[in-house]
Amino acid sequence: MFEGQPKGLYALALANTGERFGYYTMLAIFTLFLQAKFGYSASETSTIFSTFLAAVYFVPFIGGILADKYGFGKMVTLGVFVMFFGYLLLAIPTGADVTGKVMMFGALALIACGTGLFKGNLQVMVGNLYDAPEYRNKRDTAFSLFYMAINIGALFAPTAATVMTNYVLGKYGFTYNAQIPALAHQYMDNAAGMTAQSAASLETLKEAQGFAGDTMVFCQSYIEKLSEAYNYGFAVACVSLIVSILIYYGFRRTFRHADYNAKTVSEGHVPVEELSPAETRQRIVALCLVYAVVLFFWMAFHQNGLTLTFFARDYTQASASGVLGMMFNVVNLFLLAVLVYALFAVFQSHTKRGKTVAGICSAVIVVALGAQYANREDTVEILPQIFQQFNPFFVVALTPVSLAIFGALARRGKEPSAPRKIGLGMLIAACGFAIMALGSVGLPTPDALSKGAEVNLVSPNLLISTYLVLTFAELLLSPMGISFVSKVAPPKYKGMMMGGWFVATAIGNYMVAIIGYLWGGIDLWIVWSVLIVLCVLSALFIFSIMKKLEQVAK
Repeated sequence: MFEGQPKGLYALALANTGERFGYYTMLAIFTLFLQAKFGYSASETSTIFSTFLAAVYFVPFIGGILADKYGFGKMVTLGVFVMFFGYLLLAIPTGADVTGKVMMFGALALIACGTGLFKGNLQVMVGNLYDAPEYRNKRDTAFSLFYMAINIGALFAPTAATVMTNYVLGKYGFTYNAQIPALAHQYMDNAAGMTAQSAASLETLKEAQGFAGDTMVFCQSYIEKLSEAYNYGFAVACVSLIVSILIYYGFRRTFRHADYNAKTVSEGHVPVEELSPAETRQRIVALCLVYAVVLFFWMAFHQNGLTLTFFARDYTQASASGVLGMMFNVVNLFLLAVLVYALFAVFQSHTKRGKTVAGICSAVIVVALGAQYANREDTVEILPQIFQQFNPFFVVALTPVSLAIFGALARRGKEPSAPRKIGLGMLIAACGFAIMALGSVGLPTPDALSKGAEVNLVSPNLLISTYLVLTFAELLLSPMGISFVSKVAPPKYKGMMMGGWFVATAIGNYMVAIIGYLWGGIDLWIVWSVLIVLCVLSALFIFSIMKKLEQVAK
């Protein structure tokens, strides 16, 4: 899995890990921040969230065009600095007034622009590493490893956001409660218009926080301190970007030769494949067809930061115990992921010493997990954003499993092509939301819940299972899609075509809001069913054009 890969892959992957850690720390709490600080409705939050995600993934198209002209490395460096100032602006505490909103939207614009310059162009350089003949057959594996590195950063992000939230609230004698922000805004906006049940609930929550003063003061104070906690979470991204740029420049010598584009090729630095206009057009058409499919995957997948987070907050038990409780500790998840790699090393190592070391590591991790279980807390409190750690955990843990399966199929000449993997990924994504649809039958609508309807909170296992299935889909679709683009894109348009992948992602991210708009008076199982239908139709479409895509990829 790791053998025979160029050193530049690890340098670029680690630089991306640092940047993604900060981004996903921010994303884990972003929708919660919007509703807690500014009191935005689910519909307003959906619009802001989807527009931001769309911008983050659309700007790489422009960044790719600039990189095709000025160089990938220059754009990556510029992107880091632009992102840094965006996160810094977002980390500054402000009021919920016009000034605060202007600063927030300005910060989002900078983050989107910086990410657009950084993300796609870094991935093009990864692809350039594998243009060399000795590495070409390792391209798919490389992007799977690169994708795994992204998710290592994402794995720790929700915990970082949670630690910051609990730390800041704890300084002021508060603890996090998901019900308080919405009730506090109702009280501050129109106390007289609150239902008796909502007003009683707010008073009960205020007493549970140990606050004996005026209710208006409590609401204002809690919202202010919770918003400050989220500012601290955003500041984590600033630190992570500093680490990222240090890695990038510290190990630049390992991938400097991959920082080339069509301009430097023409100067004789790197040999390039010559394509006729017809071949170029054929490849671009094939890529556009793939883009048309994956936008529906991202529409479904990125519900993790929107409706799935709402579901975690409003419909899911806020505590867990036993083995399930251990799953909400990122240290335990990290140990489990390392155990997977250690066990694979036991069987895949070519030397007796390697097998022995891997076996000892496996035994130590098992003992450590046993000690964690023996000393576990009776009950673990769950914050909504923490569920977002399961997707990156599953990506990290399942990547070697995925590579082993497809490696075995490749040796038999039966490995599915990248387009076929994308189609299978869409079908599996539909299965993930089928789990949510079945688990949501009988639950009240969000509108009914806001009016005081009773709800039997579901087990956290429902969301964990959904994230597991969606991760299988993601592993088939995302790294394989990026690999397909890097392989098929015409050399003169590599940056632009990688940007095209992100444009498709951007459109999908903007379409995330469609499901947010349905979050209200419609039964939840119907909401999830919309995503099921879209994923199935997308899979049928890509299978219908499979021969054309596979011919281009040869």
